[in-house]
Amino acid sequence: MIKAIFFDIDGTLVSFETHRIPRSAREAIGQLQEKGIRVFVATGRHESAVNNLGDIRFDGYITINGGYCTVDDNICIYKNPIPKTDIEALIEYQKLNPFPCMIMDEKGMSVNYHNCDVDHMLKMLNFPKIRVRPLREAINTDVLQLVSFFTEDREAEIMQILPHCESTRWYPLFTDIVPKGSGKAQGIDKIIEHYGIPLSETMAFGDGGNDMTMLQHAGTGIAMGNAEDKVKAVADFVTDTVDADGIVKALKKYGIL
Repeated sequence: MIKAIFFDIDGTLVSFETHRIPRSAREAIGQLQEKGIRVFVATGRHESAVNNLGDIRFDGYITINGGYCTVDDNICIYKNPIPKTDIEALIEYQKLNPFPCMIMDEKGMSVNYHNCDVDHMLKMLNFPKIRVRPLREAINTDVLQLVSFFTEDREAEIMQILPHCESTRWYPLFTDIVPKGSGKAQGIDKIIEHYGIPLSETMAFGDGGNDMTMLQHAGTGIAMGNAEDKVKAVADFVTDTVDADGIVKALKKYGIL
């Protein structure tokens, strides 16, 4: 029996085309809550950028790819910052090899500078405006995630200077960098521990590379029809796309609705 369901946002709950939750998914969440099934968000977004879910109330939020978890009206139950030695190494590297880097901490988001890739990402995800501040200021805060704008061919070189971190790429232009061992799967564990829910009674929906560990970890992992092939390969079931009512179709297939 499923007691908790975790939903990625972009490409899963929310369409990349409309930037909205399809009506079918919105109604499904309401029906799940009426059945007593807890529903959670599991996203790479910072809490301040979760701006596309309307008035739906969730039981908790896994944000920043598992780096910051909240329940019961924004009570933080877990956070996992990147070690400051890695941030210092990144600052030194950027002196000779700069690239745009978005910093996510508890208070909000900032970026060291804008370029066309950053602007493309902000438009694609319908993000709010992000302030610019020097990367060196990041050493004065607990950095929970780096959204770094470099392509996959540079990834091995750059990740060598961040030995306590790992890359969770889900788009060609940028990658989410989190502490090693962090991720949405770890966020699930923190949430279900808080509520006393067995892992076997969980379900997760996702579409991107940063959803793979979550889909593998949950009791049942559902990949959206618009997911990358590598994501589909690790899921228990591949449903339809977000725009073709994929969430509802999967919930009906498993007899949850």
